[in-house]
Amino acid sequence: MPIIKITGQGLSAIAVSVALLWGCIIGEGVTARRAFSERAKVLRELSRMQRRPRTQPVSSPSPFARHRARVAAG
Repeated sequence: MPIIKITGQGLSAIAVSVALLWGCIIGEGVTARRAFSERAKVLRELSRMQRRPRTQPVSSPSPFARHRARVAAG
């Protein structure tokens, strides 16, 4: 003679809770793998950028050139 009986609603609630928990665990793993691969990509790009020689601009802007701000009438 059972003292406590699990109803269908209670069993469904447990099943949904377990499914949500597994979904969170799997989602966390996917996010961690994506973050790890993104970090590796950024570090490779940073290393590649540091190895590349820095380029100099072809010419500098003239300090004597006059630029006027134009405001449209309206």
